[in-house]
Amino acid sequence: MIIKPKIRGFFCLTSHPVGCAANVDQQIDYVKRQGSIAEGPKKVLVIGASTGYGLASRITAAFGSQADTLGVFFEKPPTDRKPATAGWYNSVAIERAARAAGRYARSINGDAFSDEIKHQTIERVEKDLGSVDLVVYSVAAPRRVHPKTGAIAYSTLKPIGKTYEGLTLVTDKKMVSPITIEPASEDDIAATVSVMGGEDWQLWMDALEEAGVLAPGCRAISFTYVGSKTTWPIYRAGTIGKAKEDLEARARTIHERLAARGGGAYIGVMKALVTQSSSAIPVVPLYISLLYKIMKEKGLHEGCIEQMQRLFATRLYNGDDVAVDDNGLIHLDDWEMRDEVQDRVSELWDAVSTENLDEVSDFEGYRSDFLKLFGFGLQGVDYEADVDHEVGFED
Repeated sequence: MIIKPKIRGFFCLTSHPVGCAANVDQQIDYVKRQGSIAEGPKKVLVIGASTGYGLASRITAAFGSQADTLGVFFEKPPTDRKPATAGWYNSVAIERAARAAGRYARSINGDAFSDEIKHQTIERVEKDLGSVDLVVYSVAAPRRVHPKTGAIAYSTLKPIGKTYEGLTLVTDKKMVSPITIEPASEDDIAATVSVMGGEDWQLWMDALEEAGVLAPGCRAISFTYVGSKTTWPIYRAGTIGKAKEDLEARARTIHERLAARGGGAYIGVMKALVTQSSSAIPVVPLYISLLYKIMKEKGLHEGCIEQMQRLFATRLYNGDDVAVDDNGLIHLDDWEMRDEVQDRVSELWDAVSTENLDEVSDFEGYRSDFLKLFGFGLQGVDYEADVDHEVGFED
């Protein structure tokens, strides 16, 4: 099958197995070049392991601290007519690379919100690893079936309290456009908190603790984004923000329990980056395009793997106590939030238009990173070649 990108709105409907593997290999090479994280974790469970920060966490653990890793995700396998989702190919690639390096790597594909997948994961940990010393929770999903009630909740991307009027970037048309988003209802807020908040993370930690598979000193981490005044109305002050507040509150509860065992639970506040989930948030793609231009000019730009390697090496496992702010958050958005960066973003935001998009932003950088999420645009990959798309996991 010859596979080309098919883009619809903020999503790419196809993915390239060779390109996804090349993308994973590039991230592995980066981590190796940074040197070993000597005090890093050795047995790691990553929930939401197939893309974005979850994938970068698994790569950093496996190749930065030589950890055995178990990944949980929900991806579509290939069929005779269609390629798999990118996360499937990413996960096949990291499993193969980790095993070739002599490390344990297995994956579980299924709904992480379900009790069934939690039970399967615990059984696998008990059988293969005995326990885990790091749990990474990086699940991003549009819907959730509650494991206890069966209720289905859908997340929304809406402001709270008042209508939002601003700008957005229609990425597939390369057009800056005004956008109006009506405020969320109470039901919208509750549903978004159910899907994107911290309840499922806490259920995972409860189940792992009850099963006795959390090693002494085990740490847990999940991720959030705070952002600037440019994205605040639609992100931190919107429905997603309420979900992240719930995530942070539950992190404090989890932390108390792990701290009693010599460990802790943390939230990493990460930089704005192109991920499958961020691409769907109104306003954010335009903000990222402007931000990329500034941070690259200043030599401050990082992608997911650079952020994750810095998190592991300088925050979580640097030999000192984990440095957190007054709210218990680890800040990896520190370079993004510098005054000179944000002041310039505000200036460009006021000036940007469809006509000057290439001049004032790094839209091409945004687009390149977006395509790489699906395995396209990688150097050294022949996209005219007929490739085997029915790539699967080894036993």
